[in-house]
Amino acid sequence: MAEQSGVQGVTQGRVRLSAEDVAGLNQRFRGSKPEAVLRWAIDTFGSRLAFASSFGAEDMVLIDMLSKIEAPITIFTLDTGRLHEETYDVMERTRDRYKVAVQSYFPGRDAVEALERERGFYSFRQSVEERKFCCFVRKVEPLGRALKDVDAWITGLRREQAATRTGIDVVEIDASHDSIVKINPLTDWTEPQVWAYLREHDVPYNALHDQGFPSIGCSPCTRAIKPGEDVRAGRWWWENPATKECGLHIDSKHGAR
Repeated sequence: MAEQSGVQGVTQGRVRLSAEDVAGLNQRFRGSKPEAVLRWAIDTFGSRLAFASSFGAEDMVLIDMLSKIEAPITIFTLDTGRLHEETYDVMERTRDRYKVAVQSYFPGRDAVEALERERGFYSFRQSVEERKFCCFVRKVEPLGRALKDVDAWITGLRREQAATRTGIDVVEIDASHDSIVKINPLTDWTEPQVWAYLREHDVPYNALHDQGFPSIGCSPCTRAIKPGEDVRAGRWWWENPATKECGLHIDSKHGAR
């Protein structure tokens, strides 16, 4: 029992949190700085903690914060095979700046070959179902492999990002991945806070942000937004905003995120 961490117990060598633990932790972290959440996560989960990074602005904030804590942590990314060149560039600059290894998880070769052979190269634009299938092959299945041996993962999700994310908490139980813990340190941050941090600490970021891309995913599914548009308007812009998630962030409480 690790009372100071809010952890209920250890099951077969894995740290598990109960619903009561999670409620208490979210109360505890209300108004806390993200660094406090990160330190708790590192102290609680140690080497069985991973950070899922797409190298967007929020993720770069967290990478910089983690570098200052100076605790080893696994950073992984999902390389769908259709990322922008600018995304690979900021990944490389991150490796050089912070001297960290980035573990890339790719979609299964057979699954991608079958997808393109049977459905074409732009099947994701035919329907929401087709798009979600492509996301499953290129993102969801690799994420499952990345999380297979961890007890908790960190994300850069913020409530302000999208209508599908307004209900997220700092600490959640991820029912989609064997009830491991999902940690969102920037839950309450605003976009101006994110950019103020990046500028103050001279943090590298994706060059597409300067070209009108507040949210960056796969190249054929992301465009720059127009003045006044929602920050995720450039993701799958042909869809209704209520469907705009790839399936990486799903749980029984909130549905797709």
